[in-house]
Amino acid sequence: MVDHRPRRFSFIVLIVSTLLFFATGARADPSPAPEPALHHAPVSVARSGAPLSLVADIDHPELVRSAFVVYRASDETAVHEVPFLRASDGPYLATIPAEHVRAPAIRYAVELELVQGGRRGVFASRGDMQEVEVPADLEDSREIALAQRLDNRRSVVATSAEYVMFGDGGLPGSRSDRYWRTEAGYTYRPLRTIAEFGIRAGVVRGPNPDPTKPDLGLNYGAPSLRLSFGDIWHLEGEFLTSVTEVGFSVGTGASLLVGDPYGSKLTLGFETIQVFGTRIFSRMDIAARKNLVIAPIVEVTNMPHADRFGVRLLTEARFDVGQGVAFGIQGGYQARVASSGGPSLALSAQYAF
Repeated sequence: MVDHRPRRFSFIVLIVSTLLFFATGARADPSPAPEPALHHAPVSVARSGAPLSLVADIDHPELVRSAFVVYRASDETAVHEVPFLRASDGPYLATIPAEHVRAPAIRYAVELELVQGGRRGVFASRGDMQEVEVPADLEDSREIALAQRLDNRRSVVATSAEYVMFGDGGLPGSRSDRYWRTEAGYTYRPLRTIAEFGIRAGVVRGPNPDPTKPDLGLNYGAPSLRLSFGDIWHLEGEFLTSVTEVGFSVGTGASLLVGDPYGSKLTLGFETIQVFGTRIFSRMDIAARKNLVIAPIVEVTNMPHADRFGVRLLTEARFDVGQGVAFGIQGGYQARVASSGGPSLALSAQYAF
């Protein structure tokens, strides 16, 4: 008689093992679904005026539709974004344009747009961005410092009026040697190598000391440009064009400024225009107080149409009343001959914005 118990036992063991296998497999946790991730080394310093490149690795890129750098320039509230692209020097590269990389800092975060929909932040956040310091270069630093001193008022409109008497001219039968002038102008201040540029226009009128000649007249315009060669050296040039009583005239002028361009400084310059005359001057601006500048002026001129040069000794006081508004008053004495001379008075006003 054959004993079938070993076979029955083996069969029972197989059934039990199978049941245990399925029971254990049912209780086991399923493998987690893959999640995209971005690996990025934060940037802390960037160069002003140069593109800022950010490199990143992405795990499971098949689950990512796109990746973005969202950023905000230091002087803006608007948020910009640039995408990550495949790059030759790294898996993915995003570049912030140079015009947005400005002192003192730029801030950024990184976001992923998933294939399944929606965006999520993976580095920093829009509310708490990574700050990148952007040190200013020397020219940037100078511009920022000057702009702060001027309350960032880069545009200036100005007007002035002047009445000048040189006396009787020193000749028998001559008329009074005098004239009046009025002028208005606009100036813009980039505060960089080109420190300022602007234009002024004016009118000059007065009787000719020689009664046999026509009265004096000048209608002029003068664009100007000021260049900076450092903290204390500035050179200003201008081109004059005008209409006089004898026709069209052109001229030029130049000034050298030594010192603080918006404080105490020495100015040496000249101005000449065909037919009308030439003037050579020196001016010393002295910042007596924060809101007061006193300026003694010495001028040698044969304007307008004089047959000889005269000397003018003047003093100007300019008062800054705040909010970009300033007023000036100028007075002095001038003469072309020792036996005759006369006073002068000028008023000016300007508004910076």
